[in-house]
Amino acid sequence: MSKRGFRDGGIDERGKDAYRLRYRVNGKRYSKTFKGTKGEAVKELRRLLRSGDTGEHVEPDRSTVAQWITEWIEAGAPGRKKKRVSQRTLERYANLLKVHVTPVLGSRRLQALQATEIDKLYADLATAGDIAPRTQHHVHIVFSSALATATRKGRLAVNPMLRVEQVPTVSEFDPDAETDEIGEGLSDTELATMIAGFKTSTIFPIVVVAAATGARRNEILALRWTDLDLEKRTLRIERAWEPSKKYGLRLKAPKTERGLRTIDLDAGTVSILLEERKTLQRLSAGVPDGADVDLSLVKLPATALVFPNPPELGRDLSLTTPRNPRSVTQAFARRAESIGFGKVRLHDLRGIHTTALLDAGIPVHTVAQRIGDDPATLLRSYTKRKRTKTADQKLAEAISGLAAGFLPQ
Repeated sequence: MSKRGFRDGGIDERGKDAYRLRYRVNGKRYSKTFKGTKGEAVKELRRLLRSGDTGEHVEPDRSTVAQWITEWIEAGAPGRKKKRVSQRTLERYANLLKVHVTPVLGSRRLQALQATEIDKLYADLATAGDIAPRTQHHVHIVFSSALATATRKGRLAVNPMLRVEQVPTVSEFDPDAETDEIGEGLSDTELATMIAGFKTSTIFPIVVVAAATGARRNEILALRWTDLDLEKRTLRIERAWEPSKKYGLRLKAPKTERGLRTIDLDAGTVSILLEERKTLQRLSAGVPDGADVDLSLVKLPATALVFPNPPELGRDLSLTTPRNPRSVTQAFARRAESIGFGKVRLHDLRGIHTTALLDAGIPVHTVAQRIGDDPATLLRSYTKRKRTKTADQKLAEAISGLAAGFLPQ
């Protein structure tokens, strides 16, 4: 075994391409096992000494990847935006890492984790055959965020994720996804045909509100009648349901601060909402269908939901019991496919609404305010999708108008 001194450190050869690096930072001794060539070991020792000089030194830690994941989740999965995620999102993160990362890399020392090991993990996920591309992509996003936090917290000197060769991409349809990516738009005729196909469905009013407002599913299901202003013809979004394993279904503020908003309604949507309220008033007061009763005398409680859960046979209606969000999503997907619209998600109505407004020339910031989203994010998503016929027509009209201004007549 040979030793080599190097300023405030030294290198001990421990075997073939294996070395122990010894060094001091602020008078404290440290050692680190390094695998590689002698030249690479010298380079790494220099880096360690330099990190001590610049205040970027990361103290050696034997914590495993699994231990760091647990710590990260318990801390609320903090990210660069310093914003705590919802309980539902936190549970999704924990499950993705527990199922797909911990069994493979959990016992690996965090500070010894290599990009090649992450590459192999992703390659194995891709060839497993039973893991959707979207899930693979989500694993990468969450694991990457966990490692980035470890780097910011000084637990990692270099984030191995930065050297990963190929990350999973999204290409598969997920019927229950609620991302804010804008999907393909529908023409006015196609949208009208779709909505008409839901007229006999119990979720028809929900579908109408989703298409007419661009609101998220969990925002719509959390609406109360006190949120509806008939005089101004507006709907106030103030809360949303959050499904989670830990707390069940509970109310929370909208997904983002921009989510608190007031949405203008059209006369047709208001009319459908009023019919829905009459139905609930009849059921609440036990008024038979067809009976000539002044329903304005039937007062609904302030906490009455616009779309409460339909009562089971033989049971009374509860105006404050919410519908199961996942059941609503599944009911929409089944009906949409049965009427010839293929794999369309309920959340796609948000994208269709957004696309229609942007194609009509409504300013991005106005549309973003209406749907409770960030204008920059909305614009990036919009530019990724294919142009609709309406957009092409608007473009052609604009070009003709522009040309008319400078071409001789």
